[in-house]
Amino acid sequence: MIHTFAIENKKFAWAVMLSISVFCILMPHGLLHAQELALVDRIVAVVNNDVITLYDLNRALRPFEENIKTLNYPPEKERQTLFQVRQDILNHLINSKLADQEITRYRITVSKDEIDNVIERFKESRSITDEQFREGLGQQGMTIEEYRTEVKEQILRSKLVNREVKAKIVITDEDIKAYYERNPEKYAGDKKYHLWNIFVRLSDGGDSSDKSAAESSMRAILSKLKEGYPFENLVNDLADFSSEAQGSDLGLFRLEELSNQLQKVVENMKTGDFSDVLNTDFGYQIIYVQKIVETPAKPIEAVESEIQEVLYNEFVDDKYDEWLGELRKRSHIKVIN
Repeated sequence: MIHTFAIENKKFAWAVMLSISVFCILMPHGLLHAQELALVDRIVAVVNNDVITLYDLNRALRPFEENIKTLNYPPEKERQTLFQVRQDILNHLINSKLADQEITRYRITVSKDEIDNVIERFKESRSITDEQFREGLGQQGMTIEEYRTEVKEQILRSKLVNREVKAKIVITDEDIKAYYERNPEKYAGDKKYHLWNIFVRLSDGGDSSDKSAAESSMRAILSKLKEGYPFENLVNDLADFSSEAQGSDLGLFRLEELSNQLQKVVENMKTGDFSDVLNTDFGYQIIYVQKIVETPAKPIEAVESEIQEVLYNEFVDDKYDEWLGELRKRSHIKVIN
């Protein structure tokens, strides 16, 4: 349905453009200009007593359209992506219009000083001068007046959200405890093993004599390790002598990140331990635990404020979506294709 709709509208748009081109020489300039304006300013959505025009939609879509074109998608994917983004932006414009209407209804206002403070904080956070700030706006095709208007709208909508959503959020001790218990990987501490290995890779087509030779080689290496030869030094020696056995620093791993076979081996090892010769899918290996890095568990008291902030942001998003959904239900919204 989306595919057919987009194609038909594309044909319609080209037909309109072609008609304008053909009759351009026949029409008086003023009449043509009026028809062009009518096409650009046609209504694409009605939101209660307000409208959204094609001009509004195209203006909001333009930066996204330019970014999508730089991705070099195939024509069909580019068309589908643009269509979906257009729908998303139209939906966003409808939500913004509804929010603006609520701002007017509740007589929410913003002062010049509030706008000035937001702009000054923005410049301070990026350590830029007023001249650099204005130059940056100019590069984006925006004047300082247009930017101030955007900041004003953001502050107004923030105040609306505070009034309708944030002020009604209550986070209980039970909420915090439940989140803490649902996320043990964040707060229950961590244990990682810094592993090295020495291995002989076996080829898929290798015969039993090749496997026997590889295992014998690894057994000889294991004997050296049992005699006290440092694992890291032995890895370097193997590299120097171009042995068929090789060694490497594998890095840090949680136990659950390892294969089932290695988990059973490593979980009982301590710092400085090395394994027996292991016959693995990778080949014959000896695993060495260079060190174990443990992060202590965090008690709930130590992370309470952190969890509260996470939950607050989640609740704001959920409550805002819920509030916006209710607002849309009791509003008159009509999209005009």
